[in-house]
Amino acid sequence: MKSTITKVEVFGVAVPLVGGGFKNAYVTKTVQKSAVIRITDDSGNVGLGNIDPSPGYSAESIEDSLKVLKEVLAPLVIGFDTFNVHHLLKKMNQSVEQFYDAKAAIEMACTDLICRKLNIPVYTLLGGNVTENVLFNAWIGILPPDEAAAEAKKWFDKGFQSAKVKVGADIYADRDRIAAIREAVGPEMKLRVDANAGYTVEESIALGKLLEPFNLQLFEQPVHADDLDGMAKVRQAIGIPVMADESIIDHASLIAVIKKDAADIVKLKVMKQGGFLIARRMLETASAAGLKVVIGHGFGLGVNTVAEIMFAASSEDVLPGLECVGPLKTVDDIVHHKLDISSGSLALPSGPGLGVVLDDEKIQKYSFFKSI
Repeated sequence: MKSTITKVEVFGVAVPLVGGGFKNAYVTKTVQKSAVIRITDDSGNVGLGNIDPSPGYSAESIEDSLKVLKEVLAPLVIGFDTFNVHHLLKKMNQSVEQFYDAKAAIEMACTDLICRKLNIPVYTLLGGNVTENVLFNAWIGILPPDEAAAEAKKWFDKGFQSAKVKVGADIYADRDRIAAIREAVGPEMKLRVDANAGYTVEESIALGKLLEPFNLQLFEQPVHADDLDGMAKVRQAIGIPVMADESIIDHASLIAVIKKDAADIVKLKVMKQGGFLIARRMLETASAAGLKVVIGHGFGLGVNTVAEIMFAASSEDVLPGLECVGPLKTVDDIVHHKLDISSGSLALPSGPGLGVVLDDEKIQKYSFFKSI
């Protein structure tokens, strides 16, 4: 079976975020700027791709990714067979270095098209689903203890079984925040803390010791992404599993984390790793090394969110509590039937492909870039 790419549409959209936006260690966001790709083949079949870069997390800006998609990758893949993803990735890698996000958008759209043509969901192409229902992970910012506790209780009462809590700046304030949250939700809710690489090794160890009594599921990226020796020291010194996120970019960086014994868990994202095929290879490498995996990018629109859901559902080594919770943070979406994950769980979408349909009116409404 063959499918020749005849058309690649590139859209840039800016979808407003709920409330006043979201603040992390890098920036305050009020809109999610994303790239959306629609590929059409010689039989009229379509496939969708979507990436949602965030400053501080993504190597390239959304503007740079859109420029590379428009000027390099979209023209390059015209005439290619969507079924030959190996060939497609090889040519994209030869044409431009890095830009894993942009390449992932093309690869995701091709994968979606393949599965639509075969009339199967994406997770079937990835080996099948190991669950019928996926759970999502709530999030809590750097808030005063009473506010953080109220926020956690709100998520818990809605049905969320796990939550990520941001930490940074003051380890004792972090301790007080976690203590208040644990008291509010009791022992059942799994809690994760994320330092976004903001602490030194010494601070991370001190914080880890302070947080040990609160039965945490993991401590995410305590130190700088490049300091694998430091992260290994933290892991050896505290009784909380350590997860690498910013330290994981490509397969080589994953291997480096494994060799250094720097983490118990790694975080993967279909977008960040360059698409389904590469992300799947990395997931299997992590599994072979005895590591568990967390999946998810927190600001994904509908296409990228479903991509990560289907990817996560294809492996038993993915921890429950997906972090692809973009639909909770955006006021709207660019697909028909915005995902409702407000209860903390979702029945696995059945496809075919990613099982979502682009809403052209919404694309136009939120557009800030378009290239056909």
